[in-house]
Amino acid sequence: MGHDRSDVLVVGLGVVGALAAWRAAELGARVTVLDPAPMAGSTYAAAGMIAPVTETEFGESDLVALNLAAAAAWPGFAAEIERRAGSAVGFSPTGVLVVAYDADDARELARLRDLQRSHDLDVTELTARQAREREPLLGPRIAAATWVPHDHQVDPRRLAVALRTIVDDCGVQLVHRAADRLLLDGDGAVTGVVDDEGREHRAGTTVLAAGAATRWLLAGLDDVDVALRPVKGQILRLDASHLPWLRGPRIVRGLVQHRPVYVVGRDDGEIVVGATSEERADTDVTAGGVFALLRDARALIPGLDEARLVDLTARSRPATPDNLARLGRTARAGLVLATGHYRHGVLQAPMTAAAFDDLFAGRDLDPLWTHAGPRPKETA
Repeated sequence: MGHDRSDVLVVGLGVVGALAAWRAAELGARVTVLDPAPMAGSTYAAAGMIAPVTETEFGESDLVALNLAAAAAWPGFAAEIERRAGSAVGFSPTGVLVVAYDADDARELARLRDLQRSHDLDVTELTARQAREREPLLGPRIAAATWVPHDHQVDPRRLAVALRTIVDDCGVQLVHRAADRLLLDGDGAVTGVVDDEGREHRAGTTVLAAGAATRWLLAGLDDVDVALRPVKGQILRLDASHLPWLRGPRIVRGLVQHRPVYVVGRDDGEIVVGATSEERADTDVTAGGVFALLRDARALIPGLDEARLVDLTARSRPATPDNLARLGRTARAGLVLATGHYRHGVLQAPMTAAAFDDLFAGRDLDPLWTHAGPRPKETA
């Protein structure tokens, strides 16, 4: 059985794993990353909304505070990545228009607006006429709307390319294999992993950023666990590059007879429509999922009918019971968790990068991560 040795071993190369590898390498560490399909997980499917306001939910004050801090850091973070990688990540301060389709949806939108205002967030109630003035492509049946000026977007696929470039430039070794199990020394400390070909990869610190797969890698440890549940999302990508009146950066989120939907437009004509939400682990794209997304999206913007359907994607996102990530050193020596970001992995990227800076430098993490640290044991 062969083996190699690094200072830091990262399992998983999505956005979170790439940030871990980059920040460790920046401090001079020898870094190895294991992933059989880099950047092909939830990062590849994501819409890229930097949307702490419109993602605000009841009972999630800690998450709201973390997301707001991350969103505020995104302009500078995007500039740093673009400078290092030499390529754009598609950050665009578009704002978000949230639309209610009928009277019941309008009541729910008002309830969410009250919640957002309870957190002192900047939201403006709009009439249907005011909403159409802001977005002329809206359909005829709109009951009410909310304008959210400080929610924005980034292109996660461009972001993935840029982060991969940075990781490669930092000299990180990428191994296209999956982790099969953890390696432990005689004292029970984690010293690396064994991959699916039986090769050992040893390191002083092992970072598990493997999404929902993290939990089964922890199987057998009696002092570390995370109650991850897979949440499947189906997402469509349309091409409107041939339609000047439809092409351009925009985010329209909506409630259509209580069903949430979003439409994210890019400057190159890409339009992302999403997303279904099912607590299951498969990545099948279903006829029902595609139908539901197109039905509700075109109820808000009928002109989407003329765009080309070019990509159908489904991925499973790792979620925790409180929807907070589990990031930090664990009770088990040598083991760091970085998982459970759910649908906020791209949004939280600047705060995640800063957390890795602190972690690898031996400093305490930002207090905003206090409630997101690994727990000895937890249940769903």
